[in-house]
Amino acid sequence: MGEPFLGTQPANNRTQQADKGTHQADQVSESRLDSWKEIAAYLKRDVTTVQRWEKREGMPVHRHVHDKRGSVYALGSELDAWQQSRGVRLEQEKAAEAGSAAATEGRRGQRGVRFRWIVLALVAATCVLAVAYIVWRGRAKEASQPKIRSLAVLPLKNLSGDPSQDYLADGMTDAIIGRLAGIHDLRVISYTSVMRFKNPQMSVPEISRTLGVDAIVEGSVIREGDRIRVTAQLIRGATDEHFWSETYDRELQDALAMQSEIAQAIAEKVQVTITGEEHQRLTAARPVAPEVYENYLKGQFVLDQGNTKAEIEESIGYFEEAIRRDPTFASSYVGLASAYSALGEVFIGAPPAETRPKVVSAAKKALELDPNLVEAHVLLATVELEQWHWADAEAEYRRALELNPNDADAYSGYSLWLLCQGRTDEALDWAERGRVLDPLAVSGEYIGWILFQSHRYDEAIHELRSVLAVNPNDAGALWFLGFTLCANNQSKDAIPPLEKALSISNRSPGVMGVLIRAYAHAGRRDDALRLLAELKERNKKGYVPSGAFVNAYLGLGDNEEAFVWLEQAYKEQSNILEFVKVHPYFDPIRNDPRFVDLVHRVGLG
Repeated sequence: MGEPFLGTQPANNRTQQADKGTHQADQVSESRLDSWKEIAAYLKRDVTTVQRWEKREGMPVHRHVHDKRGSVYALGSELDAWQQSRGVRLEQEKAAEAGSAAATEGRRGQRGVRFRWIVLALVAATCVLAVAYIVWRGRAKEASQPKIRSLAVLPLKNLSGDPSQDYLADGMTDAIIGRLAGIHDLRVISYTSVMRFKNPQMSVPEISRTLGVDAIVEGSVIREGDRIRVTAQLIRGATDEHFWSETYDRELQDALAMQSEIAQAIAEKVQVTITGEEHQRLTAARPVAPEVYENYLKGQFVLDQGNTKAEIEESIGYFEEAIRRDPTFASSYVGLASAYSALGEVFIGAPPAETRPKVVSAAKKALELDPNLVEAHVLLATVELEQWHWADAEAEYRRALELNPNDADAYSGYSLWLLCQGRTDEALDWAERGRVLDPLAVSGEYIGWILFQSHRYDEAIHELRSVLAVNPNDAGALWFLGFTLCANNQSKDAIPPLEKALSISNRSPGVMGVLIRAYAHAGRRDDALRLLAELKERNKKGYVPSGAFVNAYLGLGDNEEAFVWLEQAYKEQSNILEFVKVHPYFDPIRNDPRFVDLVHRVGLG
C-alpha cells in the first residue's frame, strides 16, 4: 500500500481540484468502491492480488486525503478501462496464478497424502513390532517352559444331558489315548488309570502329580442327532495353565477322522517328535457308519464296566452286531476278542477250549484288516502264552510294543512272559515300566504277582495292600494277597481278603481253591473240606478250572491227588502251568520226577 497523498498546492488550486472531484464523484457515484475488499470483489480477485496490481501494474486506486492510513477507493469505470488495456497480461497472470494455486494445493495434498502414509506406516510398524513382541514373548515363555514329555487324557465329559450317552464320551477318550499312545516320544497314561478321574475331586496339579505327567488333556462331548462336538484343551500340570483349546464339530460317521485331528493337534502343540510310520498311524482314519460305530462303542462300554458273565455276553452281542453291519471295521473284532478273553478269565471261568479259539480267530481277523492294531497283537500274544507257544507269544508282545510304546497291557503281558521263563528280575523291570503308564490300575497287581512268584513276599504284600488302599474291592488284588499271605506263613491273615474276594467274584472257583489252602493251613480243616466238597459239586454241573483243585489239594497236603489234577491241567492247558518254573506252591513237589517231566512238556524244562 502507498503512502497517503499530502497535498502542497495553493489554496485556490485545491479548491478547483475539490470542485472537479466533486463533479466526478457525482458522475460515477454508483461505481465507487470504498475499500480493498470492495475492489477485490469487483475484480473477482483476492485482496492481496489487487493490492499487488495497484503497485506493479498501475491499477487506478485513490486515497482519501487526510484520512487514516490505508483508506482507499476506486472507480469502476477506471478499473474497467485499466482491465481492458491490460487484458492479455492479466489473463496470463490469472492462468499462472491458478496454476500456482493448484501447485500449492497439490503440494499440500501430496504433503497430506505423504503424511497420512507416514502415519499409517508408523501405525503398521508399531502393530508389527507389537505382534512381533507378543510372538517373541510367547515363544520365549514357551521356550522357558519345561518340555512336555508325558500327558494324561482325562475322561471327556458327556454334556449331552443324557447319561445313556456316556459310552460315546468314554469311547472318544479311549480312542484319543490310543492315537497318542503310538508316539514313542510321548508317555501317555493308559485308559484304565485315567478313568479313575471321571468325576475328579482333585485339581489339575493334584491329578498331574498323582499320575506323574507334565500335561493334562480335558474336554467334553456333546451329541445332537448324528453330529458330535468335541472340545479339548491342554493344561500344564504344574501350573494349571491352559495353553491350547479347540472345538471339533463332525458327523458321527467322521468320528475316527476327528479323533485323528485331535490327536495330531495335541502332538503338534506339545512338540513331540513323530516318525513317518507314527504319523501314518496317527492320521489313518476311515468313515464308519454311525450304527456300526455306536454298536462298537456300546460293546466296549459294557465290557469295561462288566464284572459278570451276563455283562460280558451282552458286550459280545454289540460287537457281533457291529460286525454284521460292517465286516470290514477291524475294531469290532478286537472288541469281540477282548470279550471272549474276559470270559476265559478265572473269575468267570469259561472253558479255555471254548474261548481261546474265538479269541485267536477274532484277533487274527482284526489284524488282517489292520496290522497295526496293538490290542489285537496283545490278545494274540496272551493266548499264545497260555498255550505255551513261547516264541510266538514273545514276538507278538514285542510287535505290540513297537507299535505302541505306551500300552500298559503289552508291558504287563511281556513281564508275565519273562516271569514264566524264570527271568524274575527282568519281569519286575518290565512291570515297573507298565506301572508308569498305568499307575492306578492293573500294573500294581502284576507287580505284586511277580513279587509273589519271586518269593519276595513282604514286598508283594506291601504292593498289593497299596493297590487295595486305592480300590478295596479289587477282587484280583484280594486274591493275589491271599496267595502271598499263605506263602508267607500268614494263612490266618489270608482268610479275610480271600473270603471277601470270594463274595465279590460270585464264588469264583479260583479263589475257592486258595481259600481251601488258607483254611487248611490256619487249622480250619473242616472248613477247607466243606469248601472242597462245594468245588467238587460245581465240577459235576459245569466247568471248574483244574488249577482250583491243584491249589486245593496242595494246600491240604494231598500231593497224589494234586498230581492227578496237574495232569488234567496239562490237558486243558490251564493258566496255572504257565508258572511251573517259579510258583511257590510247587516248591514241595519240584524235585518229583513227575513234576520235572511236566515242566519239560510245558516247554520250560
